[in-house]
Amino acid sequence: MSESTADATVLVVDDEAEVADVYALRLRNQYETETAYGGAAALERLDDDVDVVLLDRRMPDIGGDEVLAEIRNRDVSTRVIMITAVDPDFDIIEMPFDDYLCKPVEKDDLVAAIDQQLAARRYDDRLAEYLEVTSKLALLKGEKTAQTLDDNDGVESLEARAETLQSEMDDALSDFDDIDTAFRDITRRPS
Repeated sequence: MSESTADATVLVVDDEAEVADVYALRLRNQYETETAYGGAAALERLDDDVDVVLLDRRMPDIGGDEVLAEIRNRDVSTRVIMITAVDPDFDIIEMPFDDYLCKPVEKDDLVAAIDQQLAARRYDDRLAEYLEVTSKLALLKGEKTAQTLDDNDGVESLEARAETLQSEMDDALSDFDDIDTAFRDITRRPS
């Protein structure tokens, strides 16, 4: 992985070329950016040189869920941020993405999410898992009622895992300036 964010490579994947190009344009001053117009093109381009993938979930050729599964099957060392208009549901609990943002995404939120994923790569796997778990919890808490959340065993497991991870890595978290606040400050849903 690149040590500086300017050297980081971000692959923007969307079947709508205009959407992919807009995100790439927004990011080109901060990172090396590339685009892939669909799931098949993303899988052709993907290798360990890509630090972060911004992945649309709904694409006609190969969907984002399938691309995500293939990325993890290949064991490619990249972080994956889903950027999609698909409202999150309980299916996200088992999905191995690193973050999930709902379109449209403002540039500041996009850059903050990418920077978090680049920082997570520099730390141990526990921090990466913590970011994944807390992202899923934040999404579900924004979408579901308290009663619905209480009735779901997966949510309870995520909360327990987040607590365990946080207690295991207090030292790693001290390197971040108030990571919980910074993580929650990213707007994951359109206002």
